[in-house]
Amino acid sequence: MNVGRWMKRYLITVQRSTPLFDALELMKEKKVRRLPVMEGGKLVGIVTRTDLLRAAPSEATTLSVFELKYLLARKTIEEFMTPNPHTVTTDTPIEVAALLMRSFEIGALPVTEKGKLVGIITESDIFDALVEIMGIREEGVRLIMEIKDKPGKLAEILNIIKKHGINIMSVASCKGDREGWKLMNLRLKTKKPKEIAKELEGLGYKLSWRKERGARL
Repeated sequence: MNVGRWMKRYLITVQRSTPLFDALELMKEKKVRRLPVMEGGKLVGIVTRTDLLRAAPSEATTLSVFELKYLLARKTIEEFMTPNPHTVTTDTPIEVAALLMRSFEIGALPVTEKGKLVGIITESDIFDALVEIMGIREEGVRLIMEIKDKPGKLAEILNIIKKHGINIMSVASCKGDREGWKLMNLRLKTKKPKEIAKELEGLGYKLSWRKERGARL
């Protein structure tokens, strides 16, 4: 799953010279929290609502309300944007985008192709991707098991699932609690999980399972 599938293509942007108050009003009107900053058709920065709300000058305590408003009205986006922001492309895997956001503690990444801004992907888009990839909106059975991290083990499990004629809704894995083991999380489309659980346990796999309704909020 790549960024291109999940990014927002409808872009709302501003220029370096856009007044601070205009940018805030635009964010409010369009219900967005961040704006790519453009110059000559190229991405030069990104500014967030938090950046702008922190825009009050340090000398604010010595200014009257009218003086402060006058001063802020003269401020432009260029003074508060993050220049040369981290970017991804449409082909960037969604999990790499998530890692970049987590590593750099940012909530969005502009998406570019050949130097042209084509979209933006946010933390909310990452959450949407996780929900769909894991298939949690559909009713099914969650099977959790620890397997040795060695070639052929996953194939063995999948072949058993196939033999029972069960569709796999999602597969995810992470490091297990023990060295050399992986924790597998599978969501299966079946109403008879006991049969497959019994066969896997007969082969020495330790597992747990539970039926799940499709998640609805």
